[in-house]
Amino acid sequence: MLNALEVFTTVVVGVMVGVEFSVAFVINRILDALPGDSGQLGRAHGGRMLGAVMPVWYITSLVLVAVWAAAGWRQQGTGLVVTAGALLVLSVIMSVLLLVPINNRGKTWTPENRPADWKQQMNRWDRYHQVRVAVIMAAFALLVAALV
Repeated sequence: MLNALEVFTTVVVGVMVGVEFSVAFVINRILDALPGDSGQLGRAHGGRMLGAVMPVWYITSLVLVAVWAAAGWRQQGTGLVVTAGALLVLSVIMSVLLLVPINNRGKTWTPENRPADWKQQMNRWDRYHQVRVAVIMAAFALLVAALV
C-alpha cells in the first residue's frame, strides 16, 4: 500500500510540475507573442482557469507528501520526502504572498480596464513563477530520489 502511495504522490507532483513548467516556459511565451490584445486576454483566462485548479493541486500534493512521510516514517528516504514537503510548503507560501495577488488582479483585466503597468506586473509574476517552478522541481526530484 505504501508503494502505491509513493508512486501516486510522485505522479501527482510530477504532473503538477509539468503543468507549471509549461506555463512558465511555453504557454506564457506563446501568449506574449500573440498580436494585439490576444496575449493579455489569454493570460487573464489562464489566470481564472488555473487560479481555480492549482490551489487544490498544490494542497493535495502537500497532503499526499505528508501522508507518505508519516506512513513511511522509519523507512529509508523519509528525510528526502520531508524535505520535499518543506519545499512544497515554501511553494504554497510563495503562491499566497507573491503570485496570487498579481494573478487576482490580472485575471480581471481586459484591454479596456488594464493598468498602464500591466506588462511589468505580468513580468514580475513570470519571474516569481519561475522561482516557484524551480522549488517544486526540486521537491519532485527529492520524491523521485526517495522512490529509488
